[in-house]
Formats: sequence, structure tokens, C-alpha cells
Amino acid sequence: MYIRIFSSAVLGIDAYIMEVEIDLSQGMPAFLIVGLPDPSVKESRDRVRAALKNNGYLFPIKQITVNLAPADIPKEGPSLDLPIAIGLLATSGQVETANLGKYVMAGELSLDGEVRPVKGILPIALKAKEAGFEGLIVPAANAAEGAVVKGLEVFAVERLTEVIQFLNGDLHINPFQIDLEKTFETSSRYDLDFRDVKGQEHVKRALEVAAAGGHNIIMVGPPGAGKTMLAKRLPTILPRMTLDEALETTKIHSISGLMGDGKSLIATRPFRAPHHTISDAGLIGGGRYPTPGEVSVAHNGVLFLDELPEFNRNVLEVLRQPLEEGQVTIARVEATLTYPSRFMLAAAANPCPCGFNTDPEKQCTCTPSQIQKYMSRISGPLLDRIDLHVEVPSVKFDELHGISQGEPSKAIRARVQQARERQLERYQGMKIYCNAQLAPKNLKEYCAVDEAGSALLRQAIEQLGLSARAYDRILKVARTIADLEAQESIRPEHISEAIQYRSLDRKLWLK
Repeated sequence: MYIRIFSSAVLGIDAYIMEVEIDLSQGMPAFLIVGLPDPSVKESRDRVRAALKNNGYLFPIKQITVNLAPADIPKEGPSLDLPIAIGLLATSGQVETANLGKYVMAGELSLDGEVRPVKGILPIALKAKEAGFEGLIVPAANAAEGAVVKGLEVFAVERLTEVIQFLNGDLHINPFQIDLEKTFETSSRYDLDFRDVKGQEHVKRALEVAAAGGHNIIMVGPPGAGKTMLAKRLPTILPRMTLDEALETTKIHSISGLMGDGKSLIATRPFRAPHHTISDAGLIGGGRYPTPGEVSVAHNGVLFLDELPEFNRNVLEVLRQPLEEGQVTIARVEATLTYPSRFMLAAAANPCPCGFNTDPEKQCTCTPSQIQKYMSRISGPLLDRIDLHVEVPSVKFDELHGISQGEPSKAIRARVQQARERQLERYQGMKIYCNAQLAPKNLKEYCAVDEAGSALLRQAIEQLGLSARAYDRILKVARTIADLEAQESIRPEHISEAIQYRSLDRKLWLK
């Protein structure tokens, strides 16, 4: 007997509908799974057999062939346990077949028949709706994630017996529902706030400028100056996520297994801070079947690299493609996949190996050659893609001990949002969403300066020793500063402030 069950699997960040074809025939008892299954899929045979036996259902003693179509795409993960089990029961007459074509189902089975959560339910739900299916049968822990997709009935199950009774008409299960607007509003709140940061007003200003223009930023200062604390609060002043951004971010977190039980939506800007010992595959993505790395998990948010010079040089070099293109392509033998990776890069570094080169209170023990060697670990091509370089000094006792609080993130975010809206209006129809994305050919039109501004730029290049690569960066940052002040033209004071954010070009870390 032959039966067909519909399931789904993820390829990249999108899903595709999979047909689980099951055939029972006479012959020597065997259980074969074909269609490029990986070991975790092949192990479904043992999980399914035990789950059926332990719940009182008959396991067919025949020649069983399971085909996973399309057969030319590698299959991985345990999410096919549930459809394979239901297919076996349907072919042996223990499950009614009338409604099988209406649903897509996915779930891992434990040996006692519990339906366990799996990755990638949101993209699976989106694909099921697009393909015209009536419903989706998923583990209860994944139901909230699937219910984000409107127009698709999501049925939450905890055990295999519930699925069988539901398909046989012996059990009624209400579709799982969530209030998407309320969930989006509730999930978009941050636990951190800029008001908690004492002092460092000029660094806060630099972070505001970076957020307003989508610029990458590096903070250089001694240990304990607050670089990490400031970076963690950067997402709280970025523009609020749109629903489309939230869905795209949630898809990546879902296929990466980062959602957590019962969580339905990622509505806050991601903040990822990998350790400096991370590999290039961990940062960019990889594996036999390419999976997202930290640059993709940080999509629509912030990637924070603390102790930047301590990262392996090869690891930092792989950042160049995602920083330029907003996506990363991972090529492996099994597949070549492209993941989105549009993020803000925030980095932090000590000014020297001991960390106290720029600290007026503590003596630096490093030689100039040691400092030069340490800072040269940050490659020129990577530094080229960082618009703002900011010195972060130690915080004075009076600032730490003061009772006054800083400006809240909400107020800063309002200014950032207004600046971003001006940029969206200015670049409408150009696929440019913020000033950081301006190409050199656009600078003459959108970053024009008057004679006073040109003279200031010339002076900066010639007298302060700024590199030629700093020229474009200064213009972009000045454009953002003007947008924050609702000014159409770039004025000399905007250029002057932008020049202050090029400390690494001026080699201020050297004695």
C-alpha cells in the first residue's frame, strides 16, 4: 500500500514542501529511507518504531520504503519523525487518510511518543500558507512561532496519540492563536537603557550618530571605561523594527534553534557578541549543511566584537563580504546557500596590550613598537569599513558618584528615527536606506559642501595626517550629523564633528 504525507524542511532561510512517500510491500521485513537522508533522519526508523510500540500501535512487519521528495536535496534533522510515523499508521489502516492532504506536519518523536520541538517552524508555516494548505501540525512548544502566520491554522500537539486521534476525528483541537499586534508590542521592549550609563557623553553622541546613519563604529579605551556597557545599549536607540524585519529576523533565529520554547517573535534588534576565539565558520556560517553564523544571527541588529585586535586575522577578513553586500554566501560540498547579514558593526579595543596607553591616571608599560604591532592587527580593509573611531576615557569618580541619570534611550531613539526618515525620503527608489550605504558616486550629489567646508576638509587631510580613505567617511558622517539637526546642507560644524570621529587615522594611540 502507498500513502503520501506532506512535511516541510528549511533550505537557507526559506522552506520547501516535502512529500513523505511511504510504501508497504511483501517481502523480507526492512525499513528503508531514501532521498538523501542524513544520519539523524535515518535514525527516525528506531524512534518511530519505539514510539508506535510504546503507545500500543502496530508496527507493520513488511518491507517499508520511505521516499523523501524532492530526492535531490539533502535532508537533515529529526522533524520528519512525526510524518513518517503517521504515514506508517495510515498505510496499515490505523489512521484515516481522508484529511492527510490538508496538513503539513513536522516534529521529533521521543521513544514514549512525546512530540518534541524542532527548528525552522516559522519559515515552514510561511511556506505551508503559500502552498495553500489548510493547517500545520506542530509540537506545542513551536505553536506560538507558527501562529505568527495569519491565514493558516496551527494545531499544537504534545503526543503522537493526539495527532492520531485528531486525524481520525476522535479529538477536536482548537487552532492555536496569538494576538500578533500585542505580541509585537510586548516583544519590542528592551531591558537595558542608556539612562544607566554615567558620563561618557561624547561617546553617547557618537553612538547616536552611528545609529542615525547606520555607521559602523569602534571604541578605543582602557579596561573598565564602559565600552561593552555602551555597546549593549546601542540596539535600544536604533529605529524600532518593522513587522517585516521582525519576521525575517525570527526566521534566522528559528532555523538556528535560538527561539526558546513558547517564543513567537523576535521584535527587538539582535545583539550578538561572539568571543574572540570564534572560528571563521562560527562567525560567517558553515558546516556540512551550511547554517547561519553570528553575522546572520545579528541581521537587522548589532554585531559587537569586543577586544577586536585579539580576533584571528582570518576571522576578521571574512567580515568584508557581509559588511559590503549585506549578505553572505557559504559554499560547501552539500549545498551553496546565501544568508542575509545586514548589521551594524560595533567594535571595542584597548589602545595597547596593557590597556592604559591613553589613561592619564595609570602608567602604560608598552613600548611604541608593541603598541603599533597590537593595533596593526586590525587590518586596513576592515578599518576602511568602520566610519566612526571614538576614544573612550576612564570615567571620573564624580560622574560615577553623581545622582543624575543620563538621557533615556527612548528620547535618543526618537531623534534617530527622525534622521532615518529623512534619509529614506531622500534616497527613495535608490535601494539606499541609510547614509552609510552611500556609494562614492553618490557623495557629490548628496554630501556637497561649501567653500568653508572644503577648506576644513583640506586642512584635516593635510595637517592632521588623516588618510585619504577617511575623506568619504567624514562626508557620510557629516551628512548624518546634518540629518540629526534637520539641516539639508552640510555645514562646517558638521564636518568638524565628523573629523573628531577619526581618531585611529590620527594615530592617537601612539605615545
